Amino acid sequence: MKKLASAYNDTVRVFKAFCDENRLRILEMLRIGEKCACKLLDDLHITQSTLSHHMKILCDAGIVQGRKDGKWVYYSISSEGAGYAKKLLEQQLSLEAFSVENGSCCDR
Repeated sequence: MKKLASAYNDTVRVFKAFCDENRLRILEMLRIGEKCACKLLDDLHITQSTLSHHMKILCDAGIVQGRKDGKWVYYSISSEGAGYAKKLLEQQLSLEAFSVENGSCCDR
């Protein structure tokens, strides 16, 4: 049961990353390539602490990765994390036929 709860936590963490307008804007900006935090700050017109909050959520979900260079962090979309998020979405939206063999609650 703990394994299932952990899987749900991972799924929630990924979907939470997509549930905010600023995070979606960040992802849109990163789709064309790596961006410095300073560029994200300028374009989004948000504070550094707000950007840090959003980047933590995106990085914890594995969708974005950060690379520190000097005093700045450069962010990019993680291809592995993006693939995982895509797989989760496909799993959540896949339609499975129910039958008596796979636990259907009623006969048809």
